[in-house]
Formats: sequence, structure tokens, C-alpha cells
Amino acid sequence: MPVSPLFKDAFLAVDWGTTNRRVYRIEAGQVVATDRDARGVTAIDKDGFPAEVADIRARFGDLPMLLAGMVGSTIGWRDVPYVATPAGFEALARGLGWIDDRTAIVPGLSVLVDGRADVMRGEEIQLLGAVEAGLVPRDGLLCQPGTHCKWARMEAGVVVDFTTAMTGELFALVRSHGLLSTQLSGDVTPDAAFREGVEAGKRRDLSAALFGIRASKLLGQRDDADAASYASGLLIGSDVAVRLENGAGDVHILSDPSLGGLYAIAVEANGGTPHIVDSHAAFAAGIIALARALGE
Repeated sequence: MPVSPLFKDAFLAVDWGTTNRRVYRIEAGQVVATDRDARGVTAIDKDGFPAEVADIRARFGDLPMLLAGMVGSTIGWRDVPYVATPAGFEALARGLGWIDDRTAIVPGLSVLVDGRADVMRGEEIQLLGAVEAGLVPRDGLLCQPGTHCKWARMEAGVVVDFTTAMTGELFALVRSHGLLSTQLSGDVTPDAAFREGVEAGKRRDLSAALFGIRASKLLGQRDDADAASYASGLLIGSDVAVRLENGAGDVHILSDPSLGGLYAIAVEANGGTPHIVDSHAAFAAGIIALARALGE
């Protein structure tokens, strides 16, 4: 494995997701340039990644590069094996998948306990980075909302366990397909309808509650204008209720303020105390700490 001088002065980092990616140029431990685009892994042919990396270097500098996220999955450039939890930066550094002597892909994390399996790619950098930057405590519950919402338990600054909920994907599916699709075209806002959905989500009878959106319209109880907010509240509320069923407390939410704010409402409704954390700052801190760990 190459040693730390490779990333000591300046390097590039890419948070490469399914539909989007964000590029960072890092110098002397600081982000000096960044850019986001829609060139996620699903927008790139399997043999197109070398050209994409060359283009990034042409735009941001011909530097060593660390790639995180779905680029290391079966639908990305190369399938890099997961690192089992508990894991921190040292374990990730040992598990890097090297494309060449100055381009490496960060491994994701996995859980396999008592028959329960789970995986993540990319989120591990944010989780560990949030601790590294002092944005969250070394022990606690972290939430990363999104298409596939991650709930991670941190102990002594490392990821010891996590659960993935398909909350965002389920909302997208019911919004675009099936019986409810024509009712859910409105915007999702943190209004009374959203909060009603959160309360209904506490019962966790999700499939019946979703059909109730249709029935409420037919019986004149709910207008389609607030149906999307209610459905979002229902799904997020159910997700949060399950995670906090064994006790509330502080929940640190790594997200933008908009989506993070919706989860914060649900956390409060379930007796927890939410704290919204800048996920981009967490990623930057994490990838810088990982580069540092390569020489330790």
C-alpha cells in the first residue's frame, strides 16, 4: 500500500454516488475547490471511468485521488470488498482498492450479525469524518437521510453497527407508480399534514396507513394538496419510530437543512433531540483523516 507522502500536500477526493458526485481538491488539509454534478455511476458506462477520472484531473489538477461511494460497488468502476464493522479509518485504509499507484477506491462497510446483513458505501466517510471534525460525539446515534437512510451507532469514534431503511426510495416509488401516484404530486413541506403523517407513522402499520391516503380522499378527509407531505411524514415517522423505540436521546442528522429538518421533526415527535450536521463538511473531514491514516 502506498504511504502517506502520496496524499501529504495535495490530492483529489470524489464522493461518487449513484446519481450525483462531488469533487474536492484538498491542499494542506483544507478544501480549496469543490464541484457537484450529475455524473453518478449510473450515468457512466462500465468502461468509461478511466476517462471520467482523467477529465476530473484535467479540471482540478493532476493529483493523487481517493474515490468513495458507489464507484466501488458492483455498478461502479470496481467492486471493492466491504470492511466489517466495527471499523474506523485504519480499517478503511487497509481495505482500499488500488486502481493504480495513485488512484484508490474506499471500501464500504458491512454488518452481518445473527443473520442480519447490511452494507454502506460512502456514508462511512461522513460518519467517521463527523467524529473527526468534532461535529458529533464519539459515542451516539447518527442518521443519514436519503434514498436509503442510514442509522449508525458510534462507539469510541468508530462505526460499530448500522441499519439501512429504504425510506426515500419507498416514497419515490409510491409517488411515481401505483394507486397513490396521482395524489402525491405536491411539494413536501414541514406543515401540519407532515406532522400528522409522523404521528401516524408511530403506529408502524405502514401499508394500511398508505392505503388510508386513498380512502381519506374518497371520503373527503384530506385534499391532494397535502397528500405528499402526509405520505412523507408517514414514511419518515415510521422509520424514526423504529430506531428510537428502545429510548430516545440525542440524534445527529448528517444532511442538508431541508431533508434534515423533516427528520428533526420526526425525532422530536418521538422524544429525541435532533442535531443537524453539515454532511459535506463531514465528508471533507473524513477523507482528509483517511489520507492521513495511510501512513500510520
